Amino acid sequence: MKTDISRKKINKLAFPALIAGIAEPLLSITDTAIIGNIENNAIESLAAVGIVGAFISMLVWVFGQIRSAISAIISQYLGANKLDEIKSLPAQAIAIIVLMSFLVIAVTYPFSENIFKFYNASGSILDYCISYYNIRIFGFPFSLFTFAIFGIFRGLQNTYYPMIIAITGAVLNIGLDYAFVYGIEGYIPAMYVDGAAYASVIAQFIMALLSVILLVKKTSISLKIMLPFHPEIKRLLGMILNLFVRTLALNLALYFATSYAASYGKEYIAAYTIGLNLWLLGAFMIDGYSSVGNILSGKLLGQKEYKALLILNKKLLKYAFILGIVFIVFGAALYYPIGKIFTQEQAVLEQFYTVFWVILAIQPLCAITFIFDGTFKGLGEMKYLRNLLIFATTLGFVPTLLLFDYLDFKLYAIWIAFTVWMFCRGIFLYFKFYRKFSPLAQKQ
Repeated sequence: MKTDISRKKINKLAFPALIAGIAEPLLSITDTAIIGNIENNAIESLAAVGIVGAFISMLVWVFGQIRSAISAIISQYLGANKLDEIKSLPAQAIAIIVLMSFLVIAVTYPFSENIFKFYNASGSILDYCISYYNIRIFGFPFSLFTFAIFGIFRGLQNTYYPMIIAITGAVLNIGLDYAFVYGIEGYIPAMYVDGAAYASVIAQFIMALLSVILLVKKTSISLKIMLPFHPEIKRLLGMILNLFVRTLALNLALYFATSYAASYGKEYIAAYTIGLNLWLLGAFMIDGYSSVGNILSGKLLGQKEYKALLILNKKLLKYAFILGIVFIVFGAALYYPIGKIFTQEQAVLEQFYTVFWVILAIQPLCAITFIFDGTFKGLGEMKYLRNLLIFATTLGFVPTLLLFDYLDFKLYAIWIAFTVWMFCRGIFLYFKFYRKFSPLAQKQ
């Protein structure tokens, strides 16, 4: 049976994935907006949330790659009509990744002060970083658990349940943020930065619980761990390892960006935090269509439908590019009001408005890159993605940042480096994809 790649089918998968994707950065954006408007030490608190957010995002992206690996394998087996042969794999993979999350807590919790000094945090900003991180890190296992189950749903061509889970978590997080950060008189004391951390942990726990309920009740996939290990566990772990190294390279870029922004001063790191969260919002919007590439490309590869794979890619590029333009239009129309959602500090707003146009301008480029990124994950091309990101970071991002920092461009240096980084990734993925699959499509 041929895979449906009509516009209706693509959007049916993409819209729930898009909403689920937006919900993820909305958690960080909510923290940023609420913390940026507290009465005491707003700039320092906002800077701390930005620094810790960058580090936790690094951890989630490094270890959360299990979502793409599980999705790729399940979708390929689904395309080959061999789903029954893969049912024991997900539980084994989830157990491995959750055990690794506990190891991360054990290694980082005692050294949180050293970690954030490495990010150039000092004084009250460092104190807030330590306090916020030492609470929020306990939500990490729940996040990875949820990510893994999202991968199972995606492999089964289902983006609806991940959307429900993500919306539930986002709404809950927003409500708890207001209650815990500002407090409820007579009931809950204002906890400021710590309150935002508690809100995130509770929301992550509820998302994990809801993930279990939906997986058990709505699919035939079991969470019972069975031995011996599935034969595909070796390939899965190989994919995860390649994505692990790839994401370390990705987060090397984020580390340099965050560290340099912090070194420029508290107004700069606060402005960078706002900009980064908005950039990630755009990225996760595109992730709706990128997820379709991840989901359907694996299935099409399993069916050896190479012509359909090329057609799918062209459609996804068009839709994502349009979405990037829409982001630019809305961002330009709301250029000044957007900044004031996050903070009323004029020094921070001045730095944010200086570079926000760059963040908007690169959205179409990001859209193209993210589509190819999702497609290559679905195809299982994790090794190539690894090598490309190492190249783009070490020979693209870092030299560009160092050059423009030397020229005293400050936040401009960071966003120019991100632009070069995205271009390097996108252009090589484009040529690799069409060089490999165009000849195969012509033979069909």
